[in-house]
Amino acid sequence: MSVGLRRLIPVSDLPHENDQPDPLDPFEEIIEAETDRDPDLAVIEAGSRTLRTQGGAPQADVPARPEDPEVDKALREVEAELATRWGETKLEPSVSRISALMDVLGDPQRSYPSIHITGTNGKTSTARMIECLLGAFELRTGRYTSPHVQSITERISLDGAPVSAERFIETYQDIKPYIEMVDAAQEYRLSFFEVLTGMAYAAFADAPVDVAVVEVGMGGSWDATNVIDGDVAVVTPIGLDHTDRLGETTGEIAGEKAGVIKQGATVILAQQPVDAAQVLLKKAVEVDATVAREGLEFGVVARQVAVGGQMLTLRGLGGEYPEVYLPLHGAHQAHNAAVALAAVEAFFGVGAQRAEPLDIDTVRKAFAAVSSPGRLEVVRRSPTVVLDAAHNPAGAEAAAEAVREAFDFTRLIGVVGASGDKNVRGLLEAFEPIFAEVVVTQNSSHRAMDADELAAIAVEVFGDERVQVEPRLPDALEAAITLAEEEGEFAGGGVLVTGSVITVGEARLLLGKG
Repeated sequence: MSVGLRRLIPVSDLPHENDQPDPLDPFEEIIEAETDRDPDLAVIEAGSRTLRTQGGAPQADVPARPEDPEVDKALREVEAELATRWGETKLEPSVSRISALMDVLGDPQRSYPSIHITGTNGKTSTARMIECLLGAFELRTGRYTSPHVQSITERISLDGAPVSAERFIETYQDIKPYIEMVDAAQEYRLSFFEVLTGMAYAAFADAPVDVAVVEVGMGGSWDATNVIDGDVAVVTPIGLDHTDRLGETTGEIAGEKAGVIKQGATVILAQQPVDAAQVLLKKAVEVDATVAREGLEFGVVARQVAVGGQMLTLRGLGGEYPEVYLPLHGAHQAHNAAVALAAVEAFFGVGAQRAEPLDIDTVRKAFAAVSSPGRLEVVRRSPTVVLDAAHNPAGAEAAAEAVREAFDFTRLIGVVGASGDKNVRGLLEAFEPIFAEVVVTQNSSHRAMDADELAAIAVEVFGDERVQVEPRLPDALEAAITLAEEEGEFAGGGVLVTGSVITVGEARLLLGKG
């Protein structure tokens, strides 16, 4: 399927600073109240094309280890081989190795259209929503996301569910000779992430899928996933993360992430800092891409907290979609939903080749089936234990605000285990207003910040009396639950485990999920 969007909007129709909102359409007024970014950027927007219409099955949970001992042994052998390669934090900014692998595999990534997702926060949740929507419209999907919460097989999904351990092993064994061939010819061996990317693209071609939903690992231009030419490029909100590799400002980071925007593609932009938006729009102009921007061409019109999630009215490229239930918490997830909807509309040509919106009942069914493990996920009651994979200040701020809105905790205890290469102080500062006390710990990763080092920072943020140190995660969970239970069985004590996807994944296992 090729989706080439070509309906243009005259430059005179673009919104400008002195324009007055249409009194018959409250959308602009609502969106203006929800965004703190400058929507004008008129000089760049004058050269870009914009989209504006004129006129699945529930996903599987995180997989556990294989029950068959032989399969489990084989999967562990594959994991051990992958572990000998460069990890995801050691990078040589180039797509030469992955391009060589794709070449010897016969370019499997070109056998299906794709939606390519970059940004700082919200990528995985947005990918899952896009996957659900496409599946609900009876398309066979492949989804590639990272990192995993518990099982490496989570990273490669077909039809809304992680591939089986058997299929994961088979895919690796099938392309292993080609991996070794590329290794022998390159200065550096293929990295862990590059091999997994090759496996995903090969598995999608073998399935075969109707469309691939692909999340970048880091950045965009030199990310291993960027050997695809996405029909739709999605950019979730950009913030400061991986500044040592991507840049020290959101504008510099956007320059790397803009690499996913390809010639003639459609670009779906979430709300962005002004400097990031300028960079992304400039790239869109350079490659003649069509642009749809949250807050202008699409967005969240209204949202209400509901049991287990929220009820939304979304403005898409094809019009309004009322009464959409999303079983995820937080304003940030509502915005992710708006982005996902616009991406799928663009893929189907809504706003260019067709003016009518997507079928509302199908959209509602799809969003109601969305799950996103480890994103404000409740895994225990009495006391309530919530897991959230926030690992940078922007993600922590979004999570903290969502907790305030969706949960009625009278006393919330934090369990924080973070990576040493993150802005840990900023993360802790974001959570400080909602944590009565914090238990600092560390996960099993070699990247984990030492618990005592983390505690020293936590004491500066929270004060000595509000910080407890438990280096072992099981002890930290037990301590936090005990503190929460001091409120009494029928009080409002709770626990939030956060700081790292790895911490959340390990806690999930310890608490009996997966």
